[in-house]
Amino acid sequence: MIIIGEKINGFIPRTLQAIEAKDEKYIREIAKAQADYGATYIDVCAGTAPEIERETLKWLIGLVQDTVDTPLSLDSSDVNVILEMIPLAKKPGIINSISGEEGKCEAILPALKGTDWNVVALTCDQNGIPTDPAVKLQIATNIIEQAKANDISVDRLYIDPLVTTLATTADSLINFNAAVRLIKEKYPDVHITSGLSNISFGMPFRKAINMQFLALAMSAGMDSAIMDPTSADMRMTMYATDALLGNDEYCMRYLKAFRDGVIGPPKKA
Repeated sequence: MIIIGEKINGFIPRTLQAIEAKDEKYIREIAKAQADYGATYIDVCAGTAPEIERETLKWLIGLVQDTVDTPLSLDSSDVNVILEMIPLAKKPGIINSISGEEGKCEAILPALKGTDWNVVALTCDQNGIPTDPAVKLQIATNIIEQAKANDISVDRLYIDPLVTTLATTADSLINFNAAVRLIKEKYPDVHITSGLSNISFGMPFRKAINMQFLALAMSAGMDSAIMDPTSADMRMTMYATDALLGNDEYCMRYLKAFRDGVIGPPKKA
């Protein structure tokens, strides 16, 4: 699994508090913890008012890169902000995100041509977020073909079929997995990702839903997740599911994670 660590995001109340207080110690701690627990990328999202987003992102990028070597996920809904942040990264990471909305692919994709940057692509457009898996496939197809036209290989794209909230959409997982299968059938080399916690919004004991969503989505072909790698429950679900799906020969990664204390009961002092 390719993990995009979600913790440095101003839409998370505790993180926003740290950002507003310029609490360097807290940001460094969660950056290091996510790196230590296997984050492939560390997402940096200001989650602040637009007028201070640039300043805040520059501060976060500098702080995280001064703490860990893990590549960044540059996260903003403003394509101009993303374009300004790319030169600040010490190494290529992943852009979060583009979509089928007018102008987003046209702005970002040419800037990634000739680089090693990857990109998250959301299956939404000017009409909003579709629920029909076939429509999600069409949006994903349009984005992928635009990427290919910019010499960006399919394996650099992380399609997010945008799971809906279970509390309001009973078949949210069913539709998500159907979209995953359609997209992977047409483009086997593309990555599939998701913001896991979106499905459980408004529900009690959210981690139970998030854990089962992770396992079931992985079984449909999802190979990446925007998640909290510091969560023991999510790590155990990820490693166990990977082994059960036959992606972990002789369960070597599962066993190593257990020996290293990454999964399993807390080690006694």
